[in-house]
Amino acid sequence: MAIFHPRHFLTSSLLVVGLIIQVYSRGQVYTPPGVERLTDRFSRVSVDQSYDVFFGGSNVHVTGNGTSADLSLDKSSGSGLASKNRYNYGFFNAAIKLPAGFTSGVVVAYYLSNADSYPHNHDEIDIELLGHEKRRDWVLQTNIYGNGSVSTGREEKFYLWFDPTESFHDYSILWNNHHIVFLVDNVPVREVIHNNAISTVYPSKPMSVYTTIWDGSEWATHGGKYPVDYEFAPFVASVRGIEMEGCVLNQKGMAPSCSRSSLSSLDPVDGEEFAKLSSQQITGLNWARGKHMFYSYCQDKSRYKVLPPECSAT
Repeated sequence: MAIFHPRHFLTSSLLVVGLIIQVYSRGQVYTPPGVERLTDRFSRVSVDQSYDVFFGGSNVHVTGNGTSADLSLDKSSGSGLASKNRYNYGFFNAAIKLPAGFTSGVVVAYYLSNADSYPHNHDEIDIELLGHEKRRDWVLQTNIYGNGSVSTGREEKFYLWFDPTESFHDYSILWNNHHIVFLVDNVPVREVIHNNAISTVYPSKPMSVYTTIWDGSEWATHGGKYPVDYEFAPFVASVRGIEMEGCVLNQKGMAPSCSRSSLSSLDPVDGEEFAKLSSQQITGLNWARGKHMFYSYCQDKSRYKVLPPECSAT
């Protein structure tokens, strides 16, 4: 027979209330379905092998004998890394641990771009992690641009199903002539299929890979409504687990040929396994979009009176 203890009841009640508040503040917690681990298919390379400093050199600190790096944002500057190679297509991954605490306005970005080579018609594939707005959790935003189509934002936003400040998590981009897939811990969260509806704005020119942290107050917080509070600086994003596998642009920049180190069956450019999602990956995609996506440009009719053509493509 259980004996009632008021003190134990009060302690248990407070614990339950605390858990409820924690779950409420982070949203409903769901367990992702099992999916293939694309990150296990390719070798991981060190930061110093794959990246050069892009900007904010004094805020870039290479650690672990070159295998990882800490990127900092403070009042003086943000910081970033740019890949040594340019790629026509490929699979790209970084394991990132995000800054904790009050991070409104802080943006950590993992993306591909060629804006330096094509300033007026550049391509871009973005994973952007947006810091807390009014102390909410980090938000994952994905976006693509092709041929300078910056007037049409193709953003989709997701809540994460874990705390990205507690440990490292994999953020991946698969880009080839068949589709673009955004993945978090190997779970696909978005697929952009290369079809006629999107062909004119589908990223197709060689791009570099970037990892950056910067002040996105004006852009990411409703015109600076919740700016970065530098009382909490420095904000540090840690990066490791780098994977860059695919079609490396010929150093002369002219020949279309690619140098590949992987076998054809594991080739993210031409391998059959990378041309479409598996049934497991489709299940993961539907799970992520059904449980965690809270914004898609294809559903924003107040923004687009006429939705972009790919939104209605089947």
